[in-house]
Amino acid sequence: MKTKDYIEELKGQSADELSAKLTDAKKELFNLRFQNATNQLDNTARIKDVRRNIARIQTVLTQMSNQ
Repeated sequence: MKTKDYIEELKGQSADELSAKLTDAKKELFNLRFQNATNQLDNTARIKDVRRNIARIQTVLTQMSNQ
């Protein structure tokens, strides 16, 4: 999914849905880091993608709270 499409999808969701998505993304990041530490992770670029998605979700939540 392209970045702009993902951001538009996030903007269309409620704060509760975004919070749930943020929690899931943080859990996924934890699991990816754990797999990386135990040399079980094949695609290390996924860590970077998840970190950026977390930042995008947090940005949209902040924008919603400022409006």
